[in-house]
Amino acid sequence: MDHLNLTWTQTFILDGFTTTATLRPLAFLGTLCIYLLTLAGNLFIIVLVLTDSGLSTPMYFFISVLSFLELWYVSTTVPTLLHTWLHGRSPIPSVACFLQLYVFHSLGMTECYLLGVMALDRYLAICRPLHYQALMSRQVQLWLAGATWVAGFSAALVPASLTGTLPYCLKEVAHYFCDLAPLMRLACVDTSWHTGVYITVIGMINTCDLVIILGLYGGILRAVLKLPSAASRAKAFSTCSSHIIVVTLFFGSAFIVYVGPPEIRAEGRDKLIALVYTFLTPFLNPIIYALRNKEVNEAVRRVIQRMRTVLKTP
Repeated sequence: MDHLNLTWTQTFILDGFTTTATLRPLAFLGTLCIYLLTLAGNLFIIVLVLTDSGLSTPMYFFISVLSFLELWYVSTTVPTLLHTWLHGRSPIPSVACFLQLYVFHSLGMTECYLLGVMALDRYLAICRPLHYQALMSRQVQLWLAGATWVAGFSAALVPASLTGTLPYCLKEVAHYFCDLAPLMRLACVDTSWHTGVYITVIGMINTCDLVIILGLYGGILRAVLKLPSAASRAKAFSTCSSHIIVVTLFFGSAFIVYVGPPEIRAEGRDKLIALVYTFLTPFLNPIIYALRNKEVNEAVRRVIQRMRTVLKTP
């Protein structure tokens, strides 16, 4: 049988997590609750930024773009996780499997680029305050946001296409969604070259993006330390702290899974670590970035006040 035809005619089986029948319904309900809260939190951020003029700044625009991305990112993997909690080992058509693989990595790489753009925004706001509005105009914001999506979906074509054209002899995917390493372990041929390519692509993108972010924050640190008062320094750092937390969670877990030692993947720990950036980070992003933010709290009060005014109007 032709290798390409073999790849696209079989059905894979997602193993999910190994647990007892008693704990499975509890895990399903817990996952479902967090998933719904994640969708609600990110939708809340998007609607709030769109409806309140006080949040019409580049920083909140990029936060709303990140929230929009997280809606799709978490929805790419969590439905299959829920299905495995509910039904145990679950079949998935090969077409759906490779589509999930491509979309997941496209969104992941888009988030890498977007986190870099958000670091650039903070750098310009703190280090170039007099030119900030001109440098980060609405047109520039839209161009940067669009560029992150184009770059992310383009970069994911390489590892996804290499994986999608492999011949597969095994069906059981030791994961709760279709990811690169678990799929490559099922191939009939040696995948060392393919693994090297995708580690190079993903590793280089993550490394370059992280180096740029660290460089920008180095410039921010130097600028903040030159501020005259402790209050101004604390305010400047507060606008960056949320971004630093998300960058640490996202890049740290992604590096461990995709560039870390093979022992992690061989022992199945990659499934647990993957939960951090596929499930936990999208859930925490609205809380970290906005829900504890003073400006967001004020925007919520303004929106509630407007709603009350509208409801009272005869």
